Amino acid sequence: MLLLLLGIIVLHVAVLVLLFVSTIVSQWIVGNGHSTDLWQNCSTTSGNIQHCSLSSVNEWLQSVQATMILSVIFSVLSLFLFFCQLFTLTKGGRFYITGIFQILAGLCVMSAAAIYTVRHPEWHSNSDYSYGFAYILAWVAFPLALLSGVIYVILRKRE
Repeated sequence: MLLLLLGIIVLHVAVLVLLFVSTIVSQWIVGNGHSTDLWQNCSTTSGNIQHCSLSSVNEWLQSVQATMILSVIFSVLSLFLFFCQLFTLTKGGRFYITGIFQILAGLCVMSAAAIYTVRHPEWHSNSDYSYGFAYILAWVAFPLALLSGVIYVILRKRE
C-alpha cells in the first residue's frame, strides 16, 4: 500500500509540475525569433536582445489564462486534500473529493489548450510558427490529471 501511495503522489506531483511549467514558460507558440505564451509576446532581434510585450487582452486569451490558473489551483487543492483525507478518512473510504478536484484540473487544462488551439491568430495565418513545448506539456498534463483523478476515486483507504 505504501508503494501505491508513493506512486500516486509522484504522478500527482508530476502533473502539478507540468501544469506550472506550461502556465509560466513563454513557449506556447514559437518561430522566427518570436515566442508567445499566455502572458507575453517576446521577439529576439539580430543582437540576441529579447524584447517582450504584454499579450493582447482578447477575451479568449483571458479565458485560457483563467482556466490554466484554475487547473493549477485545483491540482494543488487536490494534493492538499489528499494528505488531509489520508489522515482523517475512515478505513475503507474512498478519496472522492480529491479525485473530483484532480479531474476538474484536467478538464480545465484541456479547455485552456483547446481554446488556445482554436483561437490563436498567428497559427492560422502563418505557417512559420509552430506550437512550443509548454503548449505540448499542457496537453500531456490533461490525460495524466484525468488518470490521477480516476485513480483517486477508485482508491480505498487501507491500514
